[in-house]
Amino acid sequence: MIKGLHHNAYRCRDSEETRQFYEGFLGLPLVHSLKIERTMSGRDTDGGVLHTFYQLDDGSCLAFFEAPTMPFQFKEQHDFDLHIALEVSAEALESMFAKGKAEGREVRGISDHKFIRSIYFRDPNGYVIELTAKVPGHEADMDPKKSHARDILNDWQNKKPKAAQAA
Repeated sequence: MIKGLHHNAYRCRDSEETRQFYEGFLGLPLVHSLKIERTMSGRDTDGGVLHTFYQLDDGSCLAFFEAPTMPFQFKEQHDFDLHIALEVSAEALESMFAKGKAEGREVRGISDHKFIRSIYFRDPNGYVIELTAKVPGHEADMDPKKSHARDILNDWQNKKPKAAQAA
C-alpha cells in the first residue's frame, strides 16, 4: 500500500538561506518550487507561501514552506524532539564531518550507535540534521525477529517512569 516517502515538509525562515544549507552544503538539489497564493482547498495564504523541494538519491524529498505572514515559532530543536536523519556512505560521513568543521559549523559526532554511525548539524531553521552511515550487522539489527523490538517496547511500556505514563 504505502510505496515510500515522497516528502516531509517543514517551515523555514528564509527560502534562500534554507537552499544554501540543503543544496549548497548538503548537496541536495532544489528540484521544485511552488508559489502558493491560494491553497487547492480554497484557503487564502495572505500574501503567498513558497514551497521548495530538495531531492535525495532515492527520489524522495525534504520540502519547506516559507510563509512570511503566518506566525510560527522557530526554535533550536532537541534531538529527541525533532531531527531529520539522512543516510550516507561511511566515506561521505567522514567527509561531511570534516567539511562541517572546516566551514566552522556546529557539528557533533561521530557517534557510534552500534548499528549506525552519525554526525549532527543544525540547519538555519534550528532543525537537527543527522547524517548516518550503516555499519556491518545493520540488517540484523533492523530485523524484528532478531532485534526483539516489540519485546523491548512492551518492557518499556511496563516499566517507564510514572511521570511519563501520566503525560
